[in-house]
Amino acid sequence: MKVGIYGGSFNPIHWGHIGLAKWVIEHTDLDELWLMVSPNNPLKDAGILANEQERLDAARKAVEGIEGVEVSDFEFALPRPTYTAETLRALEKRYPENEFVLVIGEDNWRILDKWREWQWIVENHEVYVYPRHGEAEVSGMENEHIKLLRGAPYFDVSSTQIRQEIKKNAK
Repeated sequence: MKVGIYGGSFNPIHWGHIGLAKWVIEHTDLDELWLMVSPNNPLKDAGILANEQERLDAARKAVEGIEGVEVSDFEFALPRPTYTAETLRALEKRYPENEFVLVIGEDNWRILDKWREWQWIVENHEVYVYPRHGEAEVSGMENEHIKLLRGAPYFDVSSTQIRQEIKKNAK
């Protein structure tokens, strides 16, 4: 089975995450898409994260009824901070029958060189990249391991924006 791993803090999960998950499962060769809720992204400030169980529960509720899309707490049992390369290795060990594909946004693609063992990731796994700012900006990056999600709709929303709005309205 070909499984996409769409990792994130989902702090909070929003319609952009859900819309992209639906689009990916409907328009790619993936059999399933797992939203991998990260307990703590090493490249982000852990102080702004909501409780991990609350983020996990919210993500599960948000994708209820979407065929082929699951929410995973797999990283919750891994050493922290969690790193994508280590997650992929652990997934391969636990589910050797599956082929894992990493699904990331253009923003993460642009900083992939900051990720631990990023070369191993792109040498050993396909990476599907969601173009947030238009396909022209990331065009030409594709190769045998990197696939641009051409035609994916643009979702003009971010968890950061939502948190800022909540904070602003709370005053």
